[in-house]
Amino acid sequence: MKTHDYDILIVGGGLVGASLALALASRWRVALLERSAPPQASSEPDVWDSRIYAVSPGNRAFLESMGGWRVPATRVGNIREMDVRGDDGGLICFDALDMAAERLAATVENSALQASLWQALEGRVTLIAGSKAVAASFDADRASIELDDGRKITTALAVAADGAQSWLRQAAGIDFERRPYGQLGVVANFRCERSHGDIARQWFRNDGILAWLPLPGNRISIVWSTDEQKSAELRALDGEALADRVAAAGGRQLGALQTITPAAAFPLALGKAATVTAQRLALVGDAAHTVHPLAGQGVNLGFGDARCLAEMLAPAHVDDPGAAHLLARYARARAEEVWTMQTLCDGLQRLFGSRDPVLAGLRNFGLSMTNRAGPLKRVLMRRAFQ
Repeated sequence: MKTHDYDILIVGGGLVGASLALALASRWRVALLERSAPPQASSEPDVWDSRIYAVSPGNRAFLESMGGWRVPATRVGNIREMDVRGDDGGLICFDALDMAAERLAATVENSALQASLWQALEGRVTLIAGSKAVAASFDADRASIELDDGRKITTALAVAADGAQSWLRQAAGIDFERRPYGQLGVVANFRCERSHGDIARQWFRNDGILAWLPLPGNRISIVWSTDEQKSAELRALDGEALADRVAAAGGRQLGALQTITPAAAFPLALGKAATVTAQRLALVGDAAHTVHPLAGQGVNLGFGDARCLAEMLAPAHVDDPGAAHLLARYARARAEEVWTMQTLCDGLQRLFGSRDPVLAGLRNFGLSMTNRAGPLKRVLMRRAFQ
């Protein structure tokens, strides 16, 4: 392999990019480019990041194996059960015991996990923070990235981990099909009057999809996927009114709520890159695909990309991380899981988003039947919580 500044340059230091850098660090000369330093993790009991992720057991084990999961236990919640309700009596429940597991997922703040990953990266990869990529070119034997400070970096493999609006993907001329749902995900955190019991709750409602995720102690994080008008209405409420609205929407199952973090919102869209690889380039995470958050699988798909690519490049006989045959294998290996999860999430969103009364009965019947069909339910659990 020809000599380059780095074997692998990852553009984007969020959770997926940082985890990939950590996974590759023992085998390759890796650089991680991130225009801004990661957010600082808080240890204050009443200060919480509004961006909360539900990380599957397999992906948590992946991060722990590299020393990237060093989040204090007081900042990590557990999902032991999941209770999903349709809009007309439908019900499906998932329990970790059905998988002989301790939990279905762990809930963790974006800032806490990102800070943990960056701490683990120190001394193991080259961290290039505060600089921005402004030009890129891709040749048969290398990728070249020019920074806004005048530096030019050459690498055998460039990885786009810079999100749904990926600059590097666009610089490579890769199309990205984006279909907006006409919804925003409204997020906020609350203190609860009663214990959540490590149960995640989700309701398919006529005004969107509401999910409550358990946090440590008597706290929850919510994602309310709803239209722009409802989103604006929720964000305009003061803390007390917002807490009452969210509590009422969930049937006050946890009693009264108290707002910890104000409501924020992000647009929802189904997105898929035309290809996840190109000459000397691989796409991971939201740069490659986005999904509706109703199943909480966005970050888990991204970690799956990181795990897969790292495994492809781990064998000792691999001497060129950007070789075309390796990138083709990566693309094939990720295609089924990404397609399955995108199709499932998109299908559920469309099904429960319809106002057709005939569909209302069918979808709720299907939800309840799946709940009673043990083998099918276990297949869904393995897909979502592996």
